[in-house]
Amino acid sequence: MSTLRLGIVGLGKIARDQHLGAIEATDGIELVAVASRNAALEGVHCFHDIEDMLASGVELDAISLCTPPQGRFAQAKAAIEAGKHVMLEKPPGATLSEVYALERMAREKGVSLYATWHSRAAAAVEPVRNMLAKRTIRSVSVEWKEDVRHWHPGQAWIWEPGGLGVFDPGINALSIVTRIMPESFHLTASDLSFPANRAAPIAASLTFETAGGVPVAAEFDWRQTGPQTWDIRIETDEGSIVMTHGGSRLIVDDVAQIVEDDREYRRLYERFVEIIPARVVDADLSPLVHVADAFMLGRRNTVEAFED
Repeated sequence: MSTLRLGIVGLGKIARDQHLGAIEATDGIELVAVASRNAALEGVHCFHDIEDMLASGVELDAISLCTPPQGRFAQAKAAIEAGKHVMLEKPPGATLSEVYALERMAREKGVSLYATWHSRAAAAVEPVRNMLAKRTIRSVSVEWKEDVRHWHPGQAWIWEPGGLGVFDPGINALSIVTRIMPESFHLTASDLSFPANRAAPIAASLTFETAGGVPVAAEFDWRQTGPQTWDIRIETDEGSIVMTHGGSRLIVDDVAQIVEDDREYRRLYERFVEIIPARVVDADLSPLVHVADAFMLGRRNTVEAFED
């Protein structure tokens, strides 16, 4: 296959921090254009929006959407209708129904659609998945706590409907748990803490249960300063399995097994290059389903106002 000619839509923090370096480090793909209302990138074609990009005549094979989930449906639809393969930053959309619609459009058009979950590409995820397939799980506990002011400074969209609030990082944890668990699990209780002046939660306490009755608990919080916490602890019949640092490190029975620097986005682009020749649609929406359930069953608690 010849080199994949890629356009990025959205040149904000996540694109600059993760996507640009991953693209440069991945064989078989070349960034040739960006579309952004507020930024430009030297050495590539630059446009104001995806419509200008697609109408420009610049030859593109694929589009990577790094924009907020609100409004992304129209961008993805335009790319698919133009016959471009599409990669979606997480979460893949503001609603489940719009992503289901994009899946259908991609299949009908014969292009690839890749709904990415970058935390699933962390080093410990597949090894833990394999371990859990051979063990009896007793319980699962998730602690995902970080400082929103550090990771999302001034990003007002994240507090609006569809922006997910604390579930923007929390869905990363859910993407890992849905991948590593050998059986499905469902939500039984959800307590959501909403700042008095915001439309999205700043913290969430969730209780799940597997089909076989195994308890799964998750605590998400955006108010943690200092060291950040992205941990998943699994108790099994053969001892404990602990994933830390967002899944890049693994401790089994108190012994470190894996310690890796961040390579998640590079693995995503390697996968994108891999699936395009066969026109694969890779869109597991189970993490977003659990977030939707959390809002559906959520008991709303009002907490102090948040000021960025």
